[in-house]
Amino acid sequence: MGRVRTTVLVGAAALGLAAGLPGAVPAAAATPQPVPTYRGAEGARKIEGTSSSADAPLLAAGTVYADAMGPGERVYRLNLDDASSAYFSAVIQPPHGAKVGYGDGLEVEIMTKEGRRCPNNPGRAGFGYDPVPLGAVAVRRLEEDAECQGAGVYFAKVTRSAAKGSDQGPWPLELRLQREPGLATGSAPTAAPSVWPSASPTLPGTEPVARTGGTGFNDARALDSGVWRDDLRPGQTRFYRVPLDWGQQLGLSAEIAGARMTKQYGSASNGLTVSLYSPYRSLVVDGDASYDGKQAGVTLPKTAPVAYENRFSNTDEVRGARLAGWYYLAVTLGGKVAEFTEDATPVPLTLRVDVIGTPAKAPAYKESLTAAGFGVGVDDRAAAKDGLTAPEAADAAGNRSVMRVVAGAGFGTGAVLLLLLGGWILLARRGRSA
Repeated sequence: MGRVRTTVLVGAAALGLAAGLPGAVPAAAATPQPVPTYRGAEGARKIEGTSSSADAPLLAAGTVYADAMGPGERVYRLNLDDASSAYFSAVIQPPHGAKVGYGDGLEVEIMTKEGRRCPNNPGRAGFGYDPVPLGAVAVRRLEEDAECQGAGVYFAKVTRSAAKGSDQGPWPLELRLQREPGLATGSAPTAAPSVWPSASPTLPGTEPVARTGGTGFNDARALDSGVWRDDLRPGQTRFYRVPLDWGQQLGLSAEIAGARMTKQYGSASNGLTVSLYSPYRSLVVDGDASYDGKQAGVTLPKTAPVAYENRFSNTDEVRGARLAGWYYLAVTLGGKVAEFTEDATPVPLTLRVDVIGTPAKAPAYKESLTAAGFGVGVDDRAAAKDGLTAPEAADAAGNRSVMRVVAGAGFGTGAVLLLLLGGWILLARRGRSA
């Protein structure tokens, strides 16, 4: 978490979903359409951070907040307990066409009320060529004999850096505080695993199925094991999500096909970027490849099996696989690709995904992990199978609940009618006997 990573967190959205076919790949447009903006969380609460801790607004765990900030600092107040770990994430969203540089970026940290930085902080992320939404995560990890373990007031600070020649305007900011319950007494591991199966993944080669990615974390398209087809335009990022349970690993690759060239030669050094993020929006691993308008691809290393003790590892790749839940995949086609290809014609993208292993027994948490927004349940697996975004999955779950109520009401009404009919028949028979 503490080292600087230049990553793409979120970017341009899908061109649109075909009517009646969620996740279907749209037809190519005749002319370039504006790149859709990052889709914020539904019901996000508007808030305004301060430059001083004296009047910093309070953020509650489990709520998503929307703010805006220019270069500088924003401070927020947190009330943390002494029985859980905390994850504070910030996603900054520059407008399309804004000027950014490699020295620009975002930094987040959690501090005590005395102003001391907590361990495992800060979280940093930096821009590359493109002005895509960018995020970083700060952590208050629950562990024995460490600082920042007591209950009480803490502060979260977000710092946006921008060079003199970069865009200085205020940009939307999405904030989220997540709480991970502690484990039952005596059941918490204290050391990272020393050995785990890390061989290169063997990825599926079946026929691809259409799945259109989202604009970011909030509308990422769900994927399961299989081969999936989408399209990308230069400067665009598609977001997907994959449920990983305890003990499971993830193997994946992204392949970009040939594009329609506008020049005889051209090349983008970071033409294709693939990034994998944890359930709390922290980068796990990423990779990139140059692209010259011809076939290119990136295969990420197989992740470590999801395990609680991974949090004690010294490497980001292992430390990021510490929780069961939704893992997010971002695939970006660099904006520089538009200099030698037709921007209006999307380039075919193929994703190969393999969820490896059967779910293992979950750690013994004191409270529900699902209630905190982590873990993998039946509805999550159904969403991955059907290719649903989080809003679509919520609607589907609501529809199922309504149908259960209707079915239950229908059964109850039918039972009452049968009882009444049975009583009427019995009374009629008694009347005839009399």
